[in-house]
Amino acid sequence: LRQVEAGRLDVAAGRDAGARLLGMSPRPSGVFCANDLLALGVLQALYGAGVSVPGEVALVGYDDIEFAAAAAVPLTSVRQPAFRMGRAAADLLIEETGENSGGHEHQRIVLQPELVVRRSSIPVRT
Repeated sequence: LRQVEAGRLDVAAGRDAGARLLGMSPRPSGVFCANDLLALGVLQALYGAGVSVPGEVALVGYDDIEFAAAAAVPLTSVRQPAFRMGRAAADLLIEETGENSGGHEHQRIVLQPELVVRRSSIPVRT
């Protein structure tokens, strides 16, 4: 497992990270990005260098933004349950500000994300 760090979470940082990935030997067969904007930048860098996605490098993002499905190579992404996250946060805030709120108990809430598989990570038949 190797990693390339990005200081920002935007397309330009993804292009920079993609350029660093291209310089690795051996080149990784797959890349998982912290968000979809980074992944779209990595996709641009790979595409610009003539690297096939997913033929040579599989690519996965995180957030499942609208642009993920519309990319030149539709991007596989991890979708957060945004509505359920917002609902849980609102419920906790309402509970915290209630009349009898003399402090609170820490809670751990686990919400299951969903992997949305698109063309950027589909195995290529040889």
